Amino acid sequence: MSGTPLVIHASTTLAASVPAPSIEYRDLAPMLIVFGVAVAGVLVEAFAPRSSRYVIQLILGLGGMGVALGAVIGLRGTNETAVVGAVAVDGVTLFLQGTILVVSMLGLLFIAERRADRMPVHREGPGTWSLTASRGVDAFAPQAASMPGSSDEIAATKAGVATTEVFPLTLFAVAGLMLFPASNDLLTMFVALEVLSLPLYLLCGLARRRRLLSQEAALKYFLLGAFSSAFFLYGMALLYGYAGTVHMAGIADAVARDTSKSHTLAILGVAMLAVGLLFKIGAVPFQSWVPDVYQGAPTAVTAFMAAATKIAAVGALLRVLYVAVPNLRNDWRPVLAAIAIATMVVGAILAITQTDMKRMLAYSSVAHAGFILVALVAANNSGVSSVLFYLAAYGLGTLGAFAIVSLVRDENGDEATALSHWAGMGRRSPWLACIFSLFLLSFAGIPLTSGFIAKFAVFEAASSGRMTPLVIVGVITSAIAAFFYIRVIVLMFFTDPPTTPPTLVSPTLTTTVVALTAATTLALGIFPQPLLDLAKNAATFAR
Repeated sequence: MSGTPLVIHASTTLAASVPAPSIEYRDLAPMLIVFGVAVAGVLVEAFAPRSSRYVIQLILGLGGMGVALGAVIGLRGTNETAVVGAVAVDGVTLFLQGTILVVSMLGLLFIAERRADRMPVHREGPGTWSLTASRGVDAFAPQAASMPGSSDEIAATKAGVATTEVFPLTLFAVAGLMLFPASNDLLTMFVALEVLSLPLYLLCGLARRRRLLSQEAALKYFLLGAFSSAFFLYGMALLYGYAGTVHMAGIADAVARDTSKSHTLAILGVAMLAVGLLFKIGAVPFQSWVPDVYQGAPTAVTAFMAAATKIAAVGALLRVLYVAVPNLRNDWRPVLAAIAIATMVVGAILAITQTDMKRMLAYSSVAHAGFILVALVAANNSGVSSVLFYLAAYGLGTLGAFAIVSLVRDENGDEATALSHWAGMGRRSPWLACIFSLFLLSFAGIPLTSGFIAKFAVFEAASSGRMTPLVIVGVITSAIAAFFYIRVIVLMFFTDPPTTPPTLVSPTLTTTVVALTAATTLALGIFPQPLLDLAKNAATFAR
């Protein structure tokens, strides 16, 4: 074959050189610590003896998150981006990461509880399965891969097997939650969304009791979560097509350069993104999963998810609206205001109709999502700081309320979540009823509780942002919500107990969680200024 031979000179450049990104390990330290501890937890599951895994995992989890919290405190005052702009380390990020870590440490204590749920033990000779002869187990299925009620699961239950893999799963979720509000580009945000979601899907289906209800909740959460993730991806694709970048600052620059008045592609992209984020927040019309998942999941997982997931998702929505598309505020504010109104009204009204405590708290969570969105609509610095304070107060109160729900048990040892079982609780356990009343009054926004300060800050921010009609609706729905909170208090203190009253347990770890969250709820209601100042100083975004 004839022809001119192809000669490649040594000096010819065949590919453009790609510079290695600089990684600011100090800025990423809190997240890297939690990810590292989660990986270490997986290794513990693989190599440590079964008898020692529980203690090792608990110490590893609490210690790792404690060190990460110290790293967050050490980064105070930082306002910069890291990893080629993919992660923002600023006041909002650090405040939310610190809040997530505090809530997660308390949530891990709740998850680690092994004395609230008593496993009956068959006694030799005459007798039956009895709660008086029992040993403590955790709230999770001993063998998650076994069919509910199968011989393998029964054998594992009799052996007292503990599902210690819930600890690394929780830590992976915490790491994803920390990265979610810190994400400064949409691709990183999507990765964080999946990292936090996948462990939660698994944890929701691991309840030791009522396994089928728990697995149904996990399946619903997974399927609807997959749809919301698809919306998020589609929105990200639209915004990339509009701006040519997935970086928040790049999208903001593209919107500022666009001289057309429609911004159609950008608005559609933001709408698709909002579907994925509002799903995690539990806002209307994406709230249908909330009551079913909150009721079916293990209560410890419900508490962790209700508190920490909302904190991270609201933080991510804050960053998208305030950093990526602040110039489109005239387009997204009316829509977000309508969603806030619908969320407050639906959550408050449907909560009144509930007869199950966990479902009532679930719809309460929906209503609180609406109150948080009120501050986001304000689109000012007061709105950001009030959201930060609200998330901290709400997260701790929610964790404590669900912890108390887990302490009330029926004659079979199951959680007595029916409202009728709570009648006369104030006579049998005044302290427990008083503390639960404190949480309910805080949710209602009664003075001398953290909830009152949070709602006042949110409404003040919306008023300063010229959204007075939204404030009026918020006050009215707060009054409606107060009805079902006070109804429970009346039920506990002024109603005769049922014929077979529930059993009240007082395990150490859960009681500690209740005490700490109750003290914080009261303290933030009486002395809120330090946290308000911290939230105000933290209301800064790195661009």
